[in-house]
Amino acid sequence: MKKTRGPVSVALIVLAIAVGIVLNNNRSREKESEKPRQEQESRKDRTDPGPREPGRATDPPSDKPVRENRFDRRVGKLIYTKHARCRMGCRHIDESEVKEILEQGVINERKSEPAGRPDPKYALEGRTHDGQQVRIVFAPTSRGMLVITVIDLDTDWTCDCK
Repeated sequence: MKKTRGPVSVALIVLAIAVGIVLNNNRSREKESEKPRQEQESRKDRTDPGPREPGRATDPPSDKPVRENRFDRRVGKLIYTKHARCRMGCRHIDESEVKEILEQGVINERKSEPAGRPDPKYALEGRTHDGQQVRIVFAPTSRGMLVITVIDLDTDWTCDCK
């Protein structure tokens, strides 16, 4: 005589179907919650102005210094931080060399913070008239151009600046 599995088999099948329905509903909810995010992203794409100019703040930084138009080199006056003055002394860099780099240096995007707060910071690099390869960090402010730090890229000078 054969054994029947009637009520137990039916219960297991019903349970399996119920679990499947619950899992399927959860997946549907997850997909629904992703839709607004996808719609926002697609809206962003529609408002994108098209091809970007090189060097804009939204472009990924490059290792290579680049010439930049958005950095206003017109100064008014240079304002030196105590740190910059100390580093200038340690690294044998004078004010004329700082002005020279401000006028002719190229911006290193990777070392710059154009969206910095409270002021954007720009790292300009170049060779001074006495042959030093330097990086100088500037921050344009309403009072003038702030010189934050001065770095000799070729020589590691000993310095007691704090």
